[in-house]
Amino acid sequence: MELVDQHIKEIMEGCKERARAVGLRFPDETLEYIVTNRDLLELSPKLMIPTLYDYWVHDVDVLKEKGKYELYPVNPYETVINTRPAISFYNDNNPDWLNVMIFYHVLAHIDFFQNNLFFRHTWDYDFTGQALSDKRLIARLRSEHGRWLDYVIEFVRGIDNLVGYYHDLSHLNHTSEATWSKRVNFYFDVFIQTINKLKIHEYVKEIDRYNDCMKKYEELGEELFFSEVDLKYPEFKEVFRKSLEKKPERKADLIELLIECSQFLNKDENEWMKSVLQVVRNTSLFFQPQIRTKIMNEGWASYWHETLFMQDDRIEGHEVEFARVHAGVTSMPRVGMNPYALGMHLFYYIEELVEKGRYSLEFRRISDARRREKFDAGTGQGRDFIFKIRENYCDFMFINTFLEQDFITRKKLFVAGRRLNKDKKVYEYYIKSRKIEDYRKTVLDSLYHPPNIEIDLDKNKNNTLYLNHHFEERPLVKEFITNTMIGIEYLWGGPVQLETSEFVSASPSTGQSYYSVGLPSAQEAGKEPTGEWQRVLYTMENRKLSRKTI
Repeated sequence: MELVDQHIKEIMEGCKERARAVGLRFPDETLEYIVTNRDLLELSPKLMIPTLYDYWVHDVDVLKEKGKYELYPVNPYETVINTRPAISFYNDNNPDWLNVMIFYHVLAHIDFFQNNLFFRHTWDYDFTGQALSDKRLIARLRSEHGRWLDYVIEFVRGIDNLVGYYHDLSHLNHTSEATWSKRVNFYFDVFIQTINKLKIHEYVKEIDRYNDCMKKYEELGEELFFSEVDLKYPEFKEVFRKSLEKKPERKADLIELLIECSQFLNKDENEWMKSVLQVVRNTSLFFQPQIRTKIMNEGWASYWHETLFMQDDRIEGHEVEFARVHAGVTSMPRVGMNPYALGMHLFYYIEELVEKGRYSLEFRRISDARRREKFDAGTGQGRDFIFKIRENYCDFMFINTFLEQDFITRKKLFVAGRRLNKDKKVYEYYIKSRKIEDYRKTVLDSLYHPPNIEIDLDKNKNNTLYLNHHFEERPLVKEFITNTMIGIEYLWGGPVQLETSEFVSASPSTGQSYYSVGLPSAQEAGKEPTGEWQRVLYTMENRKLSRKTI
């Protein structure tokens, strides 16, 4: 692995100038490394972070990927990681025209990392430096505690998807554009809504009065507004003062609870384990926004590498090669989903609709199909609008807001079903639905969605940790429950109970019931399963698992 030469670096700097000219924003400093495909195979299990701590699963994954590569060699083109400065990796056999395309793709990724609010807690964070520090800590602890370190990593990695990314939403507030004081926010969000419970028309009247004061008196507007509030609500000042003294409530996630409250971990001889839990938790938190913005991030990068590449005079004569590579990256599959393609086409679609003024009440009121097709207000705001989407949305919000029937119809998308052909003894795929509701549900179901498991403090008695899985029609994977609960019991130092839901299906032949996790087999044959969901309680004590129906 080595830094790119000056010729390639010059190409990158030219790409930066063109990318900034269309509005992309990213730091001046970036690092580009040349690597072989085999180097990438070794970096991939570590999520492309060379300094990430060592873990035995990484070595297994490297061997697995090398075996696959021997049979099916592929060229990954590029990888970029969100760190300071941003680091990207490139194959050693890329021609210049391909590097131009790849550089635009990478710069769009960096722009997304640096401007999407879900990444805000990473903006001033040198993760590679922190990862190197963590790696050295893990290496020292391994030399002192041997295999017990790997047990701890294994146990905490089993629950690292339960980190409380959304528990503290302060990092999602765009404070650079905030113009309201804490007093204003408390008055409108808490005092008159929750405490005084004003009616809607009274609430709107107060907003209008505040706006009038700010418009008429400018800097003195807020003080004049609250002078009248103090006369009307003499208790407001004291209530607001107490609210500032009160610390905001924040629920601890499972790993945090273990670090803070586990009697086992707080023993002097086990204190070292807490630092391991913290390393794994911080690493998981760092990657949470990337997992939650996969479609948007790849779609944004694909949108810009296509847009900027076709405008670049340096690639003249290579349009056909570009088309071939681009089509391989952004083609829409008939079965399954390509996040690059879906994200890119949605950005183009949204830009076009906003450009024509179709995200407006006027257009929504038109019921005639011909008038809707010809409607074009010529707003010229499409590009600005998608930049705002890039800044404020995650995948769930993006899909839930902008994926609509017109897009499904235009792109000829559908939900594929699978059924068993008993005569041919094969599974057949068929068009199950072309409705937006079904397609949107399919996409949303494919998004990262860790189980919602809450720590029930009211039931934590006799040093028993009680976990309540809030069921969202996604059952836990049954074969993972035992090992995961063994790990939690070890780290907690006492019994662990898990309340969850399982599907109880009636056997068609005997009428008896059996427990199933996941999609029952009846759905594989295109039939709706019969049965019901029931709450069950798992108890892990002394490494023995028991189960009962609640």
